[in-house]
Amino acid sequence: MLTPASEQTLEQADVLQVGLGGAESNVAMGLAAMGIETHWIGRVGEDGFGSRILADLRAHSVGTTGVQRDPLRHTGLYVKVPAQEGQSGSGSSMLYYRQDSAASAMGPDLLSDKVVAGLLADARLIHLSGITPALSPDCLELCRAVLSLPRNGRIISFDVNWRPALWHGKDHGVLQELANLADVVLVGSDEAEHAFGTGNEQELRALLPDPEVLVIKNEAFTAVALERSGAREEVPALSVEVLEPVGAGDSFAAGYLSGMLLGLDLKASLRRGHISAACTLTVPGDRGPLPPAPLLTALVGCSDADWGNTSVAAGEIRSPAVDNLASSTISPIPGKADP
Repeated sequence: MLTPASEQTLEQADVLQVGLGGAESNVAMGLAAMGIETHWIGRVGEDGFGSRILADLRAHSVGTTGVQRDPLRHTGLYVKVPAQEGQSGSGSSMLYYRQDSAASAMGPDLLSDKVVAGLLADARLIHLSGITPALSPDCLELCRAVLSLPRNGRIISFDVNWRPALWHGKDHGVLQELANLADVVLVGSDEAEHAFGTGNEQELRALLPDPEVLVIKNEAFTAVALERSGAREEVPALSVEVLEPVGAGDSFAAGYLSGMLLGLDLKASLRRGHISAACTLTVPGDRGPLPPAPLLTALVGCSDADWGNTSVAAGEIRSPAVDNLASSTISPIPGKADP
């Protein structure tokens, strides 16, 4: 990922900052930061960008043995264009340079790779996003193949991650098919409007009847989890001093999925998602530093009143739930480069 320095416009920038971007890698690093053994499977070019991705993943304790290097195709690239003051629309925008990239050449044959097959067989959770099937017809077939795997105790999650630029001129109706094959689906109500034609939770649950859990993020307000059994849980978002919204959805996914893997209930998992997202919203990068374990535990288990009185600003969480703890300071992510 390339980003203009100092929040400049792309045409003004003399310097582009190089970083690691990608929904799945963000989730992988978020899970690894929570102490969960995590691996990233994909393809990168035999180039400096590919080597950078692998080095960054390893630095964040994410396994890369399932990554293939392509000597002919380049590593996928995108440019994050920061939102400018007074600019219409919301947030940053993206310019994608992913056609004919190494990742776009992934297909169902990837699953026959001995290392990849072993990682998937041993996994408790396999996480996909709606970005991969947009890269090429082969990538779409790969996602279908993964989502059709026998579960054998595994959970497969699917984050819709609507990216209109990647779906331009393509049939994005396949997203409903793919999401309905997953066990856990995560989607923002705003992106659901584009991907599925509705952001209404009852209508979405009717469109996606098969997943065990459907998690709907209602922007900066609440997150709702709807179980197939009919159970419903809703948790309000925390009050946050937002610096940069990009990456917050991936952090929410990592927080929610970590709670699920730890055996927590819907409410606690949603709270972990909110906390992870809030920490990312306060930093310029795609991943924010997590609170230390005692602080995280206190917040996840606090009363609804204390949760409602919790706020997050750069480097600090303020909450009645943590008043008796030694510190409410958020620690930096090990290995994370300065902005």
